Amino acid sequence: MEELQDFPLQVQLSLTKVFEMLKKRMKQSQNPITREYMKSILDYAEGYPELAEGIKDFDNLQEYDEPLSTLLDNLFPAALTKNEIKAATIPFQNKIFNPTRRFATILEEAGPDFELKIRDLDTEFYYILGCVIILNSYYGYEVDISRPLYYEIPDKNGIIRSYRAAMNADFTFCEPTDKAIEITTEIADKLIANGYDYDLWKEYFPPQSWILKGITILNLTDVTVDDSISDLKSTLLSKKTLNENTSQQFQEIFSAIFNIADLRVGFTEFDKSNDLFTQISDETMLTSFILNKDARNDCRKSMCDSAYNALIKDKSYFIIPDVEEYARKNKHNILAENLLTQGAKSCILAPIAKGNELLAVLELVSETRNKLHSLNATKLDDVMPFIVSTVERKRNDLENRIKAVIQSECTSIHPSVLWIFEEEAKRFIKNQDAGKFAAFKDIAFEDVYPLYGQIDIVGSSDERNSAIQKDILIQLKMVDTILELALKAQPMPIYEQVKFRIEEFTNEIKDQLNANSESEVFALLKEEVNPLLNHLNTKIPELKKAIDNYKTAINKDTGLIYENRKHYDETVQLINQNLATFIDRKQQEAQEIFPHYFERYKTDGVDHNIYIGASMTPTSAFNEVYLYNLRLWQLSTMCEMENHFYHKQEGAELQLDAASLILVFSTTLSIRYRMDEKKFDVDGTYNARYEIIKKRIDKACIKGSDERVTQKGKIAIIYSQDADAEEYTRYINYLQRKKYLGQEVEYVELEDVQGVVGLKAIRVNVLYTSKLPRSKENQTITYDDLMEVLDS
Repeated sequence: MEELQDFPLQVQLSLTKVFEMLKKRMKQSQNPITREYMKSILDYAEGYPELAEGIKDFDNLQEYDEPLSTLLDNLFPAALTKNEIKAATIPFQNKIFNPTRRFATILEEAGPDFELKIRDLDTEFYYILGCVIILNSYYGYEVDISRPLYYEIPDKNGIIRSYRAAMNADFTFCEPTDKAIEITTEIADKLIANGYDYDLWKEYFPPQSWILKGITILNLTDVTVDDSISDLKSTLLSKKTLNENTSQQFQEIFSAIFNIADLRVGFTEFDKSNDLFTQISDETMLTSFILNKDARNDCRKSMCDSAYNALIKDKSYFIIPDVEEYARKNKHNILAENLLTQGAKSCILAPIAKGNELLAVLELVSETRNKLHSLNATKLDDVMPFIVSTVERKRNDLENRIKAVIQSECTSIHPSVLWIFEEEAKRFIKNQDAGKFAAFKDIAFEDVYPLYGQIDIVGSSDERNSAIQKDILIQLKMVDTILELALKAQPMPIYEQVKFRIEEFTNEIKDQLNANSESEVFALLKEEVNPLLNHLNTKIPELKKAIDNYKTAINKDTGLIYENRKHYDETVQLINQNLATFIDRKQQEAQEIFPHYFERYKTDGVDHNIYIGASMTPTSAFNEVYLYNLRLWQLSTMCEMENHFYHKQEGAELQLDAASLILVFSTTLSIRYRMDEKKFDVDGTYNARYEIIKKRIDKACIKGSDERVTQKGKIAIIYSQDADAEEYTRYINYLQRKKYLGQEVEYVELEDVQGVVGLKAIRVNVLYTSKLPRSKENQTITYDDLMEVLDS
């Protein structure tokens, strides 16, 4: 990136924070070798005071190559220089220095004219990002504006490779200039509430009004395959992109996955009823290498017995690493002739099969012998599920148009709305028989009332992180114990050094588990601990039992302990299944009130959608009384689900909490069946507001505080109109008399969240019925009482 003049920060290269880190490590280290090493670096740094004070002119940065390499040696281990894609960078500048050997090689192969740039960089976002860094670094806020950043770098073959960037800004700090504006709490709140208002941020953070000193550490991870698979998935799922450009898109994607510049992609459909290969019959313009110019051909005649058995019978890859050799061994073979005619020297033919049914064949060919072979064919394993899904979807679409049946993707249609799908199928058949134009129309319902509710596990992310933290600490403790025994049996500096690293990680993770903790521990175990344990296992026989116990405790596939995480996941899964089964049974009773559409789905808890209205039941007269009954049923059922949630945890080691929410939406809306998602969804821009509220409302806070509207032991009823509050107050009064709800009723306003304003809420505490013997039938207890019962 060029020097940014229109930017809130004046950037200076400074190693001040690096020196502070070295001094701290020197002071804390108990290893005399480590302390002496740190002291020698700091003594060396005194010869370059400008690296601490800050360098503004970056044009002659190469003059500092040697001192920067020396001073950053601790952050760039020489042993990893061929593996890590890592460099130091000047923050917000397109300038890197001290790259690892692998990074330097990547840039050299990109060519002399290549300029390293962040992909899809939004300059306004970048400006706001600079302002947020000032808020966080100088004023102590914790505003999260992070999002994945990517670089695209061509390799020596011209294939564009994608790299995900990880920026470590621990070695930076901010200072105000005389142009800086003091940011008060009121200003900060205003800015955060208007996160994308570029002009507002620029008003309070004028260009060049702050100084940013330091360096950032840039780590790149090659995600070309993942990125390419994502691109492939997007291309396959988006009908709009299946056009004359699709063939070129596929070739670029698969070239990146296989790292083969001359790779080409073909496609051949399979007609099971006639045992024929046919050219693809859509707009993708993908050719067939099996058929060449033929529109169709008998499968037996198209290829040799080995290819036929692999593709048609076994549904396995058929790989020809050397087409010319294959042709010599299979004379007068149509497949060999067609491949050679089209310039193919090696190829992979991959069956696209659903179960035991072959749908089509994906063809990858290269103009180079042995470029495609059995070893790299396994790369297709990751992408074939997407291709199978797409081919199956397109085939089902075709069968719908031809046979006029409800698509197989519609098998999840709720019984209450099945009638409209059957009517549409009948209309289609009638038009087809009459020789008229026939098309399966969209299924939609207008003027229906939505009801939405959720019961979520409170603090599920914290609980999951806690489980991860426990597993990591257990594993580190086991390693530390082994190293302690090794030091007693055979003292060596390397044992002490690795033990020191283990203790450092243990202390860091005890204090806080961050997003990178697991990957960092994994890297430590893989690169340092595992080789050392293998060494100890042979050199110190008395450690064999401890090492065997350690290896038994870890997961063989991942190399990590998963006991607490597994226990958490199984607990959540069991709770969700119990809740889902409970509400499924209850909603069958609700159908007797009035037929309506119902769906539920499991996350960290269970959410449900209900739609009711006259258009969904043409044979029954709809009255709003049914809506009121259904709303009361929903509220009482949520109370019962709260009780069910806690009762199912009786005696369990892991005790979780729940928070429930109901969204009241008095305006009718339209819904449309989405064939690809197998569900009804709101239809139209105006109605989309309802979906926005659903997605964001559980994160809303009570106005004037950071307290979430959803709280354990309570049900939050979200509404926007006073009439809704009056209606639900009546329901609450009724359920209080029925001993479902308690007397703690709050009426609160909610803070505005993005795209949603003016919402209010009623919060009321749930009464929990104990299953233990009580002096009075149906006696209720408070949330705290319930927790005491469950913990006892």
